[in-house]
Amino acid sequence: MIEATSCGGVVIFRGKILLLYKNYKNKYEGWVLPKGTVEEGEEYKETAVREVREETGVNASIIKYVGKSHYTFNTPQNTVMKDVHWYLMMSDSYYSKPQREEYFMDSGYYKFHEAYHLLKFSNEKQILERAYEEYVDLKRSNLWGCRKYF
Repeated sequence: MIEATSCGGVVIFRGKILLLYKNYKNKYEGWVLPKGTVEEGEEYKETAVREVREETGVNASIIKYVGKSHYTFNTPQNTVMKDVHWYLMMSDSYYSKPQREEYFMDSGYYKFHEAYHLLKFSNEKQILERAYEEYVDLKRSNLWGCRKYF
C-alpha cells in the first residue's frame, strides 16, 4: 500500500468554477478539478497554486482552505491511498489552457450547477459544494476579491 498527498483548487472567476476535461487513451474520461502531487519540501498551499498553474495556465490566489478528500485506487503494482487538500482560489480572468502532457483536452469556467453535474467524482462534488458555499458567504459579506481578506 502506498500513501500519497495531493493539493488542488476550486478556482472561481466571476462566480464560475474552473474545470478540466481529462481523456487518457480513451480509458479515463471526465471533468475534474485541478490538483496534483506535493513535491519534496513544498507546502500544501504552494502545491495547490503550482498545480493549478501547471494544469490550467491560471495564476490563482488562495482565499482559504476548504478541506480534505480521501480516496483509494489500484495500480497494476499497488493500492494507493490518497489525501487531497483543497483550497478555495480566485482567478483574475477567464483564461485557461489545459495541460496536454497530462491528457487534459479541455478547460473552462462553468456555473455552479453545470460544474457540479459535469464533475466525475463524488468527493470533488462535495468539495465544490463546500468551496462554493464559502464563496457565496464571502460575496455576501463583500469580502470576495478584497485584498484585506488574504
